[in-house]
Amino acid sequence: MSAVLELERTPLRQRSDYTYKFNAQTGRHGWLRLTPAYSLKVVEELITGHGKAKRIFDPFCGTGTTVLSSAYHGHVGVTTDINPFLVWFARAKTAHYSPKQICATRDAFASALALVRCQNIEPAPAPPIHNIERWWSPRALDFLRLLRAAIPAVTKENSAERTLLLIAFCRSLIQLSNAAFNHQSMSFKDDCQFDIGFDVDMEYVYSEDVRFVLSGASENPVGEGYVVFGDARNPAAVVEGLFDLVVTSPPYANRMSYIRELRPYMYWIGFLINGRDAGELDWTAIGGTWGIATSRLTDWKRSTDCFRSTYLSQVLDQISHSDNKNGAVLANYVAKYFDDIWTHFRRLIPVLCRGAELHYIVGNSTFYGTLVSTELLYAEMLTALGFSGVECRPIRKRNSKKELVEFDVVARWQ
Repeated sequence: MSAVLELERTPLRQRSDYTYKFNAQTGRHGWLRLTPAYSLKVVEELITGHGKAKRIFDPFCGTGTTVLSSAYHGHVGVTTDINPFLVWFARAKTAHYSPKQICATRDAFASALALVRCQNIEPAPAPPIHNIERWWSPRALDFLRLLRAAIPAVTKENSAERTLLLIAFCRSLIQLSNAAFNHQSMSFKDDCQFDIGFDVDMEYVYSEDVRFVLSGASENPVGEGYVVFGDARNPAAVVEGLFDLVVTSPPYANRMSYIRELRPYMYWIGFLINGRDAGELDWTAIGGTWGIATSRLTDWKRSTDCFRSTYLSQVLDQISHSDNKNGAVLANYVAKYFDDIWTHFRRLIPVLCRGAELHYIVGNSTFYGTLVSTELLYAEMLTALGFSGVECRPIRKRNSKKELVEFDVVARWQ
C-alpha cells in the first residue's frame, strides 16, 4: 500500500465508477488519496455488504475513505487519527457545504488570485523543507508563497472558504513540484531541480484545482461522519458509543513513514514547523521510523504485557541476526509495531457491540529475506482475545514480489 498522498484527476464526489470516482449508488471523495483504487473498492464493497450496520468505525483514518463512504450510504461513520493534518483533511471531506459557501469560496478565490497577480501582499515564508530546491523551481516557489499568503488574507479563520482553498492549494503545490508518484513512496522526477517551464500557467493550475474541489464539495453525504483526533491504541478515550462494524486499513509493517510522505502538505499548511516535530509525530504513530523515531528504536524495549507469539519471536530473531548492520534496529521496529497493534486490539473491545464484525485490510512484508506474515499475527492476536470466525482473505498481490499480498483479516466479537 502506497503511503503517498497522491493527487487524483476526478472531481470530488463525482459519481461514475470504482476507479477513484462514485458509483451511481455510492459515494467517494477524489481530492487527494492515500489508498489505491482497489482498497477504495474493497471499503465500498464491505460497507454496501453490511447495509444493516448502524455505526461504523475506522480507528486509522488516513484520508477518511471509510467514514466518508459510511456517511454516503446513510450510516453513522466515526474515525480517529493521531495526525492532526489527516484529521483536518478528513473533516474537510466529510463536511457539508451550502451553495452560499461554494459561491463565497469562488469569490475568495478570485480575490486571492488578484492579490497574487499584482503581488500586493507579503509572500508567506518558504517552509523549512530540507532541500526545498528539489521540490520547486524558484518561479513555482514564488507563486506558491504569494498564494499561501493570499488565501488567509481573503478568508476568515476556520471558514469553509479557507479550508476549500487550502485543499486546492495542496493539490497545486504537488502538481507544480518535482515530486513523482510512480514508486511506493514519494520520489523526484530528476536528480536536479525540475523546471516546470515558462509555458506553464500556474494560475490556471490552481484555478482548475479550485474548480475540481468545488465541483465535489457541492454534493453532500446523506449520513453522518465524525472525525476525531485520537490515538488508535486507546479508542475508548476519544469515541463514544458502540460500533457494529469496523472497516480499516492500519499502517503496514513495512517501515513506511506516513509523516515523511505528508510533509509537503503539513509544512505548507502549518501542521509542522521543523524536522524535529515531524520525527516526534512519527514516533507517536504506529509504525513510525523516520528521523528521531529511528534513533529511539535502538534503545527501545518491549513491555512486560506485550504480545507473546512463537512465530513473532522467530521472525524477530531472524531479522536481528541478519547480516545487515541494521538488523537489530529493524527487529525492534517490527516488535514495536506488533506491540502497538496488540494494544489497539485489546483496547478496541470496549467500543464493540456484541456480534461486531471487523475487517482489517493489511499487507505482509519482508525484511532482509524474512517474511513477516502480518495477517497471521493479526489473526493470532484476535483469536487470543476471544474473537471468533477469524480468517485471512487474500485480496491481491502488492507488487512484483510474489510473496507480498494484501489481506482482509476478518473477525467477529462475541
